[in-house]
Amino acid sequence: MPPSAGITRQLPRGRHGLSRETVIASQRERILGAMAAAMAENGYVGTSVATIIKRAGVSRETFYEQFRSREDCFEAGYQRAVEIMLTRTGAARRTEAAAGTPAQRLDRLLRAYLDALADEPTYARLYLVEVYAVGSKAIARRVELQESFVDIIVDLLGAHSSAQRFACTTLVAAISTMVTARIAAGDLDGLRTLREPILELVRRGGELFGIDQP
Repeated sequence: MPPSAGITRQLPRGRHGLSRETVIASQRERILGAMAAAMAENGYVGTSVATIIKRAGVSRETFYEQFRSREDCFEAGYQRAVEIMLTRTGAARRTEAAAGTPAQRLDRLLRAYLDALADEPTYARLYLVEVYAVGSKAIARRVELQESFVDIIVDLLGAHSSAQRFACTTLVAAISTMVTARIAAGDLDGLRTLREPILELVRRGGELFGIDQP
């Protein structure tokens, strides 16, 4: 996983013997981290390229060697946020070959997802909040990812009918709304407290979501 957003690790000054590829990769990480941290504080609209390069400790020339524009930089940061989420939730889904009941598998998935958001709050803000300020292309990407999450939940809970899929779609939309509100408010502890009531809702819903009643 990349370093947390906002942590800039500058290379040693002078002759350091590092390859150009290493230098470029380091600069890119610093720019993405600085961009995410700046947007967490000031929002997408309130964050300029000048703000990003100052925070990252790179030149304007270096920024434009890596990115065409602020929006291009945001898209790269957004993709990084997606990678973080997929890495964490993917590991949870593979745990013991996804052993256990549907509710237990959902528990692992939710725990991994909520922990990832809480552990990387600046990238989480890009992923959930600032994306809506960027434009239709970014929003379409967000909707596409949410649909992918619906597919995961449908498969995990064994939803087969159109009514069960609709229930899973509604569940994912509710989760998205709740986590977005908490990230926007900076309520990281509140993120993790969502897990139990969501699980209880699914347990009580039972067949509504596809799982058999105990």
